[in-house]
Formats: sequence, structure tokens, C-alpha cells
Amino acid sequence: MASELNLQNVKLQISAGEIRQFPSANVPQIALSGRSNVGKSSLINTLLSRRSLARVSSAPGKTITINFYDIDRKLFLVDLPGYGFAKRPPQEKAKWSALTDGYFTQNPNIDRLALVLQLIDLKVGPTADDVMMLSYLTEAGLPFAVVATKTDKLNKTDRVKAMAALQSHPAIPTDALIIPFSAQTGEGKNEVWNTIYKRMDTQK
Repeated sequence: MASELNLQNVKLQISAGEIRQFPSANVPQIALSGRSNVGKSSLINTLLSRRSLARVSSAPGKTITINFYDIDRKLFLVDLPGYGFAKRPPQEKAKWSALTDGYFTQNPNIDRLALVLQLIDLKVGPTADDVMMLSYLTEAGLPFAVVATKTDKLNKTDRVKAMAALQSHPAIPTDALIIPFSAQTGEGKNEVWNTIYKRMDTQK
């Protein structure tokens, strides 16, 4: 399956700050959702075997844009702005909400959304904002998988406990796929790609 995409042919198509800027290309979209500093940029860079295509911000939640990464003109990886930033002014939080909500409710190509990768820091566990997002995705009937990031930060015992807590969390459906992931070790990279390819196939 991996031969379907040329991962050397990758670019940041647009950093969209307004709904009208969303690209209209008729290709599947995989959206990445999660709180600030959960590791979305690291996941993108790991998937694409790049060091800094997606920049890891020194100030989490600083940029309010939706970044569309064009993968071989056959797929968009859509990096939604991180949530859960405590120090942001109310007007900026409102802009985040409007832009992210607009992606799901006013996106003319929402039918091309093949999957949402909901990132959760395995050591921290689901935050209140994560639970709200998970509930939204479930209620909206949007397909999603959970990516449990930063697995390398836990020892074996704590990791087993944290994974069990995720699998039994009331906000996560019992049949939801949960993928352990580490940008440091590369764990989960292949499983994430396999999941993406399976969802792309459903769009053909």
C-alpha cells in the first residue's frame, strides 16, 4: 500500500486562517486534532520522514491556522490548531473555535474527510478539552482513531496502566482504534499509515 503515495512529493499547500481559504482539491483528507503540545507536528514530521516540515512551536497554541499538507496530490494531512491553551485572550479562543468548527461544519469538502486522528498524550491522559472533542466526533458520526502520543515517556508498568485507562475511558467507544505512538522511537508510524491507507480506500 505504501507505494500508493510518493512521500518525496510533499508540500505545505496553505496555512488557512479563514474558511474561504480551504483548498478544494478532490482528494481524501486526514485531520489531526489535539491539544497544544500533544505532538501533532512531531507526528506529521515522523509520518513524512521529515525533520521540520511541520514546525514544532516553542509557544504551544500560538498560531491559529489550519495547515493543509499536500501529499503527492492524492491526500491532505490537515493539521487543526491545538486547543487547551490557558493564556490566550478570549477573542483568540473564539477565533480558534470558529475556525475549527468551520472545518467540520462549513467545509465544502467535508465529504472528503476520511479520518480524524485524535491525539492524546498517553502520560497525561484525556483532558477535559479532549473529552469534549471526542464527544463531538462521536456525536457527529465522524470516523476517528486515537493516537496515544509520547509513549517513550512512560515505563512499561505505567504504560500498561495508561493504555488500559484509555481503552476503558467513557469518552472513547469500545471499538475505537487506539495506536500507541512515539516520535522518538518511531513506534506506531506504520500502524498510523496503514490506518490512513485503509480509510483512503473507502473514499475510492
